[in-house]
Amino acid sequence: MIHKEDIDKIFEAARVEDVVADYVTLKKRGVNLIGRCPFHDEKTPSFYVSPAKGIYKCFGCGKGGNAVNFVMEKEQMTYPEALRTLAKKYNIEIVEEEQTPEQIQSNNDRESLFVVSAFAQKNFTENLYSTDEGKSIGLGYFKERGFREDIIQKFQLGYSINNRTAFTDAALANGYKFEYLVKAGLTIEYKNEQEAIQDETETVKAEHKFLDRFWGRVMFPVHNVSGRVIAFGGRTLRTDKKTAKYINSPETEIYHKSDVLYGIFHAKADIIRQDNCLLVEGYTDVISMHQAGIENVVASSGTSLTAGQIKLIRRYSNNITILYDGDSAGIKASFRGIDLILEEGMNVKVLLFPDNEDPDSYSKRVTSDELKAFIKDNSKDFISFKTNLLMGDVKNDPIKKAQLIKEIVESIALIPEAIYRSVYIKECSRIMDVEETVLLSELNKIRSKKFNDKRNHAQSPEQLSSENTSVDEVRIVEKKEHGIADSEHQERDIIRLLINYGSKIVQVDSEDADEDGKLIPIDISVAELIIHELQHDNIILENVLYHNVFNEFVQQIENNSVPDFNYFTNHENVEICSLTVDLISSPYTLSDWEKHSIFITKEEDIIKQSMNNAVYALKSRRLEMMIGDIQKQLKENPTEEEMMTLMQTQFQLLQAKKEFNKLLGRIIVK
Repeated sequence: MIHKEDIDKIFEAARVEDVVADYVTLKKRGVNLIGRCPFHDEKTPSFYVSPAKGIYKCFGCGKGGNAVNFVMEKEQMTYPEALRTLAKKYNIEIVEEEQTPEQIQSNNDRESLFVVSAFAQKNFTENLYSTDEGKSIGLGYFKERGFREDIIQKFQLGYSINNRTAFTDAALANGYKFEYLVKAGLTIEYKNEQEAIQDETETVKAEHKFLDRFWGRVMFPVHNVSGRVIAFGGRTLRTDKKTAKYINSPETEIYHKSDVLYGIFHAKADIIRQDNCLLVEGYTDVISMHQAGIENVVASSGTSLTAGQIKLIRRYSNNITILYDGDSAGIKASFRGIDLILEEGMNVKVLLFPDNEDPDSYSKRVTSDELKAFIKDNSKDFISFKTNLLMGDVKNDPIKKAQLIKEIVESIALIPEAIYRSVYIKECSRIMDVEETVLLSELNKIRSKKFNDKRNHAQSPEQLSSENTSVDEVRIVEKKEHGIADSEHQERDIIRLLINYGSKIVQVDSEDADEDGKLIPIDISVAELIIHELQHDNIILENVLYHNVFNEFVQQIENNSVPDFNYFTNHENVEICSLTVDLISSPYTLSDWEKHSIFITKEEDIIKQSMNNAVYALKSRRLEMMIGDIQKQLKENPTEEEMMTLMQTQFQLLQAKKEFNKLLGRIIVK
């Protein structure tokens, strides 16, 4: 771990304009610099760099952050990797915490697995070109599939000799340790030389204590996001039905298949540029698409899509297009993957190839432009796709149609953003010819049940912790589920004021009076005042990101420190950093009108008024939500006693809301 002092030195030295200038041509515009965004194609520059604030912000694609974030985004590095890169750029010596012997051994073991995996890839590739067997069988197969030489080399394809110990013998002869060959899943060890093993074709007795996992197969190396080989897939060329078509590496310290996507290293740059990830099934699908000029494509390698793989894609884009072949039975079985994507808050489209076609075969049958046009024109949102696919099963059966509608609404219910849920509900209503109110009612039932199930399973702090859910977050979910509207706009304004003006000092009247009976004014920071106002009324911010930023202010103030925007723009949490950049950025600056005797009121000059308005607006919105809850309860046929209590509470809330509206200068017309 890099010491905090060294991280501070890196942030002080790494001027954002210098770092960005290595990638972007910047021109002066007022106090800022402007250029074309390096993260998306644009003709008109919308990428701004603010040297004064130490941030960059693109008003086209929305990306923003500090110098470290820029390196992370551009080079696809982790936070520590970006820090080390900048330290090297600015000749800063960094000291990392001394590792325990166990940590050193673990890191050495991992590195050894990378080393033997790299040797295996080179060995398999050499077999392809330097052995008669490799050239005739392996290279012959790839050429027969239509793969060009540059594509074969790009993906480092290879061939394993048709000998049960050829690879392990070669590795040992080159000085690689047997234990790491076993740990990497390249060699299978047998404790007893006479142990009977199940061969792919017959039962044989082991003549050695080890055998190669891969033999007589064409080889597909699997790379991690930084391009290092971590595993292999081997395809047999035999026609024997008893022989498994593919054999894959087992789980190892460096390979966890649920978190890996084939082709991600070669695809990540284009996924960012296209802001879309194409998801296919197998190795050859990815390779054929690259050969056709489409590079933003990865494969789940025949496994069911996992949450870890989806999170990996989300590092580069929020948009996924799943490419299916014409096997409808297989597609129906994979609907769970679509639900997982929706649950992660990502946008998903689906493309179905014609019958008996897949990405591999179709890409070879049409030109590159025709393939790109086909993908663009035939990608559908998941509702249209699912409906069109399953309507044939429904026909005129109303029960089956109702079940299909329910399945679609269950998928929509997984989407975390209310706006997106609303749009999809409208689309479902249009396609299925069902009233929107009916669908909304079903949606609310599903989400309420999900929330109640989660709450019932999270009755203690220990249980909440095990689910990575805090008590406050459960309360947040509860408020969202039962309110008529959220207060995200008002919450965002609170956080905007905290980040921009939290350390600014204002005067307020204390409870003490002087000799003349006048209240004695005291100095207090904007942040302390806002926190006091919200905590006094037990108001919790519902948006989890805003909630986390608010809590950081609380914790820092408890330590007698009020953080400014620099604290958050340099935050190691990328989401907090990005939010901060959004809240402090503007592509516009005010002209110097004062030289013309035109004086413009700036928010910082009336910060106390702005703060009061923001707090009152949030409280007013919360009152509206509480009133909405009561109106909902009144419609559920309460007892007479319950009705009287609810109506009394509603009256009190309406009176409080009226007072806040007066403070805000709002006129209520009714």
